[in-house]
Amino acid sequence: MTLSLTALGPFCDRAVKLIFAALLLSTASVGHVVADDFRTVAVSSARVDWRAVIEQLKAELGSQPSVAEDFNFATQRRFRPSDPRSRPALVQLNAITSKVFTGIGQSPIPVLLPFDTAAYLADRAQGVPESLSVVRYQAGFRPADLFDAGPAGYNAQFSLEPGNGGADGLPQRVFARPVEVQITGSLLTYDINDPLAGKGEAVKALAAQYPDLRRSIREGFVRYAFTRFGVAYVVSIHCLDSVPRAKRLACREAYPVAERFLKALRIAGGRPSRPRGYLASQPVERPAVPSPDFTYRPSGEIIPDSGYRGQPGHPDFTVYSQIRFPLEAAPAYANSQSFLNWGDCFHRGRIPSPSGKGASYRCKSSTKKLVFDESAGENYAYPWQDNFCEARDFGVGQCATGLGHQGQDIRPSSCPLRNAGADRCDPNKYAVLAVRDGVLLRSAKKQAATLIVNSRTEHIRFRYMHMSPTQMDTDGVLHGRRVYEGEKIGLVSNYQDYPGGTTTHLHFDVQVFTREGWLWVNPYVTLIASYERLLGQRGREIILEPAPTPAVARTVPDDPTQPDAPSEGGEN
Repeated sequence: MTLSLTALGPFCDRAVKLIFAALLLSTASVGHVVADDFRTVAVSSARVDWRAVIEQLKAELGSQPSVAEDFNFATQRRFRPSDPRSRPALVQLNAITSKVFTGIGQSPIPVLLPFDTAAYLADRAQGVPESLSVVRYQAGFRPADLFDAGPAGYNAQFSLEPGNGGADGLPQRVFARPVEVQITGSLLTYDINDPLAGKGEAVKALAAQYPDLRRSIREGFVRYAFTRFGVAYVVSIHCLDSVPRAKRLACREAYPVAERFLKALRIAGGRPSRPRGYLASQPVERPAVPSPDFTYRPSGEIIPDSGYRGQPGHPDFTVYSQIRFPLEAAPAYANSQSFLNWGDCFHRGRIPSPSGKGASYRCKSSTKKLVFDESAGENYAYPWQDNFCEARDFGVGQCATGLGHQGQDIRPSSCPLRNAGADRCDPNKYAVLAVRDGVLLRSAKKQAATLIVNSRTEHIRFRYMHMSPTQMDTDGVLHGRRVYEGEKIGLVSNYQDYPGGTTTHLHFDVQVFTREGWLWVNPYVTLIASYERLLGQRGREIILEPAPTPAVARTVPDDPTQPDAPSEGGEN
């Protein structure tokens, strides 16, 4: 028997409406779960062409025949291809170069460095003392500021002293300080949505040596990305894409230095290892017990009108690493330091200009009411709020306009005041910790300290800012120091170019390695997940209903070049 829907009449109509309402509720519920579902990042793994590596090494050492004849380039087939002993020439090479680059044999990929191994060994054979500076084998670059090899690959930094009027074969530079050159080679590359991936320009002078090399200026660095032996390598120099200055390296002055570095790269070490599989994105396990206090605004929701040229935030529900929260103790407050109370509104101006503690003002670009008091309750209260794409002049490819804040501001538990009339927090009271085991990247006197994690499943960097450079120098927070998760590395402070240059907070950001090099990603959800682990409780997302938009009469069309379409029922 077949029933007609028409025959069912009102019953059918009511049933359909109930089913439709249930579907809407289900869809809305699923949508919320997806938005609140934290996931790990997907990571790809390269397969190294070790046969090509051996052929290249043989050619490089062949420039010194007496050196090359001491190496065994034959493949030892009685060992598995992933066994380092299957490539005895690399075992020999690692034993030699490890005297200069400690731990080089830990790299699962070929280590490319500006180091002429053939010349180095030829000099040793001729009795040249080992105390002779390695600069002569490194195309003029100083001994490595940093070299760290591990299960994911390697990271290194070299420096070139200021030019000497062209006597070093390079154009004279206005920049009066050493130029720091970084190189990373990685078995692992992070699969992120990068709208600028694959772009850049070829460099004619390097085309024969690196056929797929592309040069680009991104996120404050000129980058030279290329593939060799199936592995991604990136050489980068921090620079400003502008006219040369004595205290800030212009990218045009960085080009010749980078090209010298790239032309000098040779195989310096590395060893085969077991192939890695693709690391797919997975749901992140979070505490089941709800927190009675901890709340947070959604990822990507920045303070209204705080984005560069009105840009919105960048929603990202990825937990890029299972880190220890960077501050020692809870509570802590992730929010904006520039667009909240006492903030400088990112130099957009305060209206009116505050005259003293507690004075009311607002940022020129916003209607949000603020007070001139760093200890204001809103600064030290939940919910947290994302400020990754907040207005700054820094390159951030993940933000809509390509500019943003690069990281997240975090305030400590409270704001101690020196006296009742003070409007500033007393800094250096709360400890900052290493979020993972890793190696530090930081030159003396620099404002930022970077922690590099190099493991079988991760190749990631975490940057800390606004701690006192003088104190970091005293504490040995410098290149190459190995630190461990939970180890104290500094204090929350307010240093930005000088003491008191910003509010008391920690700027924390995350960079992942891609085929374009190190790129900034939104750390907000990574921090939420780490804070939940610190608390042992799950936070609650606060979603506010958008304020109703008042009806206003339009006097001009949305697009002056196109007249409004006729309203329904109107005349043609």
